[in-house]
Amino acid sequence: MAHPGRMPQDAPVIPQPRLGLSRADEAFDRVVRLVRRQLDVAVATVSLVAPGGVVLPGALGMPEPYQTTRRVRIDDSITRRVVESGKPLVLADVSQDPRAATVCALFGAAAGAVAALPVLAGDDKPVGALVAIDTRPRSWTEGDLATLSDLAASCSGEIRLRTERERAKAAERAARKAQRRSQLLLSLSEAFADATSAVQVEQAILRVVRSGMGAHSCALALVDHERRDITFVSAGVDVAPAGKRPRSAAPVRSRTTDNLPVPEVARTGKPLFFSSGAELSARYPHLAGRLDHDGACSVLPVQAHGRVVAVVVTRWDSERAHDKDTASLQSTLAPYVAHALDRVALLEARRHVATTLQEALLTDPPAVANLDIATTYAPATRTDQVGGDWYDVVVVDDDTTVLMIGDVTGHDMQAAARMGQLRSMLRALAWSHDESPSALLTLLDRANHQLGPDAGATAVVVRLERQAPGGSGIVLEPGSYVLTWANAGHPPPLVLRQGGFVERLQAVPDLLLGVAPSTQRHDHTTILRPGETLLLYTDGLVEARGSLLKDRITLLADALAATRDAATATLPGALVRRLVATPQRDDVAVLAVRARVAAPTAAVPAVRPPTPGSSPGTPPAQDGIVRAERRVANSLSDLGPARRWVDDMLETSGVEVRERRTAMLLSSELLTNALEHAGGRVSVMVEISAGWFRVGVRDASTDLPQMKDPEPHELSGRGVQFLDRLATRWGVDDHDGTEIVGRHGTDVAGKTVWFEMGERPAGRVSGSRRSV
Repeated sequence: MAHPGRMPQDAPVIPQPRLGLSRADEAFDRVVRLVRRQLDVAVATVSLVAPGGVVLPGALGMPEPYQTTRRVRIDDSITRRVVESGKPLVLADVSQDPRAATVCALFGAAAGAVAALPVLAGDDKPVGALVAIDTRPRSWTEGDLATLSDLAASCSGEIRLRTERERAKAAERAARKAQRRSQLLLSLSEAFADATSAVQVEQAILRVVRSGMGAHSCALALVDHERRDITFVSAGVDVAPAGKRPRSAAPVRSRTTDNLPVPEVARTGKPLFFSSGAELSARYPHLAGRLDHDGACSVLPVQAHGRVVAVVVTRWDSERAHDKDTASLQSTLAPYVAHALDRVALLEARRHVATTLQEALLTDPPAVANLDIATTYAPATRTDQVGGDWYDVVVVDDDTTVLMIGDVTGHDMQAAARMGQLRSMLRALAWSHDESPSALLTLLDRANHQLGPDAGATAVVVRLERQAPGGSGIVLEPGSYVLTWANAGHPPPLVLRQGGFVERLQAVPDLLLGVAPSTQRHDHTTILRPGETLLLYTDGLVEARGSLLKDRITLLADALAATRDAATATLPGALVRRLVATPQRDDVAVLAVRARVAAPTAAVPAVRPPTPGSSPGTPPAQDGIVRAERRVANSLSDLGPARRWVDDMLETSGVEVRERRTAMLLSSELLTNALEHAGGRVSVMVEISAGWFRVGVRDASTDLPQMKDPEPHELSGRGVQFLDRLATRWGVDDHDGTEIVGRHGTDVAGKTVWFEMGERPAGRVSGSRRSV
C-alpha cells in the first residue's frame, strides 16, 4: 500500500467537473450537518476525488489540518474505492478491512465504522462519496443507509445542477467567443479595407492585435522579391538589427541572413513565439539589453504567391503563454495582411502609372525673361486617388506670357487622361491664337464638347503683357505687367502686392467647363508690379473638411503674406506643407509667378574720386555699365530679399542661369558675413556689362575676410574658399574716409567685399587696395 500523501505513478486519474469545489462549500456543509444529526456519527464528509487525493467541500468532525484545508493527500481513499466500484462501501467494523482502517486512522477512527455512498455527476458517473465515520463499531440500519442515500442523492442533485450551470456558462462563453471571433473577422475585413499603404496596414494590424490579443505593440516588415532584404515599415523596432533603430522616419533595414527573429521567419516561413523577453534574448544574444520590455513576442510569417512577403512582430508588455486563441487569431490574421499588401502593391503600381503620366504632362515651366516662375504638384496620399490637376506656361512672345491652371473632375486614371487632353488643347490654343483669356476658355469649352473628352473642369487663364514705359497710355512702374484673367469656376487667383498685403482677384467666376459651351465668359484686368507675386492653385490647397472655402482662402492669403521674403522657387512647396493636412485627400497644383525688379536700362555714371589730370567738377564718362544699389536692413530677415534683388538685377540684364546660381551662393556668403559679424549699415551693389558683372557688399567693419580651413563637420568658415574657387576674381575695397562710395555710402569708414564673374570691361579698374 502506498504511503498516505503520495500518489503512485500508476494510479488512475478520475476526471472531475470544474466546479470550484476544492474548498468549504455551505451547501455541502449543510448536508454533513444533517448526517451527523440524523446518524449521530463523529465524522461526516462530502468528498470528491481530485488529483493527489480527495477534496472535502463538505466536512464536519475532521481533525486538523483536514477540517481547515479540506484536502486529504491520500491515494487509496475510501472515496476512490467507491468511485472506482460505483457501489456503496458499508463497514460495521473497519478493523476487518485493513485498507479502510488505515484511512480511518487518520481521523481517529481506526476501530470504528464507516458508510460511504456514491455521489454522482450529471452523466450518472460517480465523482465522490458521502461518508459517515463513527469512532466505534456499529451496525448500520436500513434507516441509516436510507438517510445517507437520500442525502447522497441531494449531493448528486447539487453537483448535477452546478454541472448544468457550468455547462451553460461554458456554452455562453463559447458563444461569446464565437461572437467575438465573428466580430473580429468582420473587423479584420473592415480594418484593412481602407489601407492604401504599408503604414496603414501596420496601423490596422496594431488595432487588431490590441483588441483581439491584448498586445502592446506590433511591427510590420516587408521582404523583397529576391528574399535578400527586409524593410521595417516603422522605425524604432526593438527586434531590428543592432545599431539600426533610428528614432526617425528613416526606414530600418535588415538582411535575411541576419541571426535575428524576423530574418529567420523570412527564411524559414515558420512562426516563432517567445513567452518572455528573456527567452527571446537567450535565443538571439544580439538582442540582449536592447529590448524595450520583457514581455512575450510572436513573429508571424505572411505568405502570398508561394513565398514570405512580410513578417508581423507582436509584442506584449508582460509574459504569457502562446494559447490556442492567440495562435488561431494569428493564423486568421496572416491572410488578411497578405491581401492588404497585395492591394497596396496594386494601388502603388496604378499610382506610379498615373503619376508618371502626370509628370510627363506637367513639365517644368519655361525660363521667361523678367518673370520668376515656380510650380509644384503634390499627389494625394491615397494611392488610388489620382487627380486631374494641371498647370502650364506658354510664352507667346518676348513680352507676353499665358499662364493656366485647371482641375478635371474625378480622381482616377480617366481623370488624368482627360486632364492631359484638356491641357494639350488649351496649350495649343494659347500658342496659335492671340486671344484674351476668356476667348481661349470659350474655344477650349467648344473643343471639349465637340471633339472630346467632354470633361467637366475648372480653370483659370491669365495673360501677362509686359508694358513699355508709356506704352499702355498710363504711367506704370518700369517692369510692370498688365494682368488679364478669366475664371471658369476655379478658386480665385491671389496677388502678393509690394506693400506685403495679399489681394484676392475676386471677380464673379464664370461657369465651369463642360456644362454649356456657348456660355459667355468675361475678362478682368489688374496690374502686376515689379516684385509682386501672382499665385494660381487648385482646390486641394484650400479645401478641408469642416471649414468654409472662403475661410481657407483667407488662411492661404495669410500664409502667402508671411512668405513675402522667401524665394519664389520655395513658395509653392512651402504653401502645400503649411496648408495641406496629412494624409492628403486631394492632389494639389500650385503656380507662382513673380515679376522681377528690373535693372536700370540707362548707363549710370560711376562716382569715383578725382583722378590726376581731372577736376572734381568734371562729369564722369558714360562707360556702358549698368549699376544698381540696395540698402540691406540690419537683420538676417532681409537676407532673402537682398539675394532676390541681386538675382533680379542679373536676370533682367541677361545673365545666364548657371552664372546667376553661382552669384547667389557667393552673394549669400557676403551678405551673411556682413549681417552677422560686421554691424553698422550694409548695402549691396551690382555692376553689369556684356559678359561681366560684379557684386559687392559694403559694411562698416574694417576687419578683413580670413581664409579658413574648417573641419568636415563644421557648418561655417567656407565663404572665402567659395570666393577663391568660384569667382573670376575677388577683392576688398577699403573706405578710409577719403571717398564716398554709392548712394548709401554715408559711413565713410568700412570696407566692400566684392567678386566678379567674366572678363572685366576695357578701362574698368577695381580701385581696390587688395584683389585676387
